[in-house]
Amino acid sequence: MSLIEELKTQEEIESAYPIMSQLRNHLSEKAYVELILEAQIKEQYRLFALYENEKIVAVIGFMPMITLYYGRFIWVCDLVTDETQRSSGFGEELLTFVHDWARKNKYNSVALSSGIDRKDTHRFYEGKMNYKKVSYVYRTTLN
Repeated sequence: MSLIEELKTQEEIESAYPIMSQLRNHLSEKAYVELILEAQIKEQYRLFALYENEKIVAVIGFMPMITLYYGRFIWVCDLVTDETQRSSGFGEELLTFVHDWARKNKYNSVALSSGIDRKDTHRFYEGKMNYKKVSYVYRTTLN
């Protein structure tokens, strides 16, 4: 049976690194922990883990936000299921958990971005979770 719990302490956050690093493989464990801890303080970032048989199999990180475009919404920053557990329904379970959290906390919608090359992920969001493409996300790196 699965269990979803929020990860708040440094030790709890570290325990999710092996899963999160499958999505954010550019981050060392130290950088990952520092960014999560800072985002929790400055951005209200929330990190939740889904446990199956007492082992983390998927994680989701999100931020409650308010913008003129979306109004009150949840931005999903990170969602990843362990590569050995994909297509087991854990991503759907975590995203549904966030939808419920958003409703309970009076947020109107949930938004996210997904890398251009992640075709399987796009099929999941669009086909299974009923997400719609609404924009492009652009980025520039500042030196």
